[in-house]
Amino acid sequence: MPATAMPAALRSCAWEALGTSVVMRVIDPGALDAARAAVERELAAIDRACSRFRADSELSAVNARAGRPTQVSPLLIEALEVALRAAELTDGDVDPTVGRALELAGYDRDWRLLDPPCAQPAAAPAIALRVRSGWRTIALNRDACSILMPAGVRLDLGASAKAWAADRAAVAAQKAGGCGVLVSLGGDIATSGLAPEDGWRIRVTDDHRSDCSAPGQTISIHSGGLATSSTAVRRWSHAGQTMHHIIDPSTGVPVRGIWRTVSVAAATCTDANIAATAALVRGQAGAAWLVRQGLPARLVDSQGTVTAVGGWPCEAAANTLAVWEALDGRAAITV
Repeated sequence: MPATAMPAALRSCAWEALGTSVVMRVIDPGALDAARAAVERELAAIDRACSRFRADSELSAVNARAGRPTQVSPLLIEALEVALRAAELTDGDVDPTVGRALELAGYDRDWRLLDPPCAQPAAAPAIALRVRSGWRTIALNRDACSILMPAGVRLDLGASAKAWAADRAAVAAQKAGGCGVLVSLGGDIATSGLAPEDGWRIRVTDDHRSDCSAPGQTISIHSGGLATSSTAVRRWSHAGQTMHHIIDPSTGVPVRGIWRTVSVAAATCTDANIAATAALVRGQAGAAWLVRQGLPARLVDSQGTVTAVGGWPCEAAANTLAVWEALDGRAAITV
């Protein structure tokens, strides 16, 4: 979700963190430095706690000690609580115990270090994976700050932690800067505080790294979060097959469904991302599930055909989405 042209009063900055791009906008230009420093601190702490690619992270320690309880920080406990909530809300379609499946698909290091996708479309990947357990086997003890999971299980928080990090970063930036803030973390967008008068303008595309000329839609939000999950961007080749990072927990292999991209708006970026990922996993049934949740969403199939549900504006409309002035719980996932 690249930025659109900004009003002159807004200030923006961009950098890299957590293996992806960070973009921050603030309403008060004088608040930029303080807000950025707050975001950098927040993301650094989350990286130390939740990264699967850092040998010194808490998550790596938990994975290495599977079968034994591991003492961790309250931050990792919270991150895993978010991941387990995602699994519960989606009946296991978003499951943090797919770490081993991702490794078998070749995603064992930062994806930018992986081999590029195959030139030709690949057949459905065959991955030898025996499902040992799932999210219900993870035991958290918040009072003792400990995690226990069965031997052989490997956690990956990628399906929820990035959006959760965006939410936390936006709140931290708003408190530090004392003004309205938007934070985009790899295209997952969170807001905090007052929005500009005409809302935060966002270009919704398959790839958040695209410029405004890429096919997509420009919308505006006044609060809440916006997230996009896609099988078309974070792709690589492994064992002669093209892979991506959205795993179907029921099969242990990358999703091969009808949608290539799903964008969702919700009360938080976390809920938006949970819903977008679940819709990709659910395939054709994902659109109806989003409607039942009351979540505005834009779904793009493999041919580029767009389906808008839940009040998301059609492509020919004024392209303004401003439905979060008074949430009253309407734009949140429910069981």
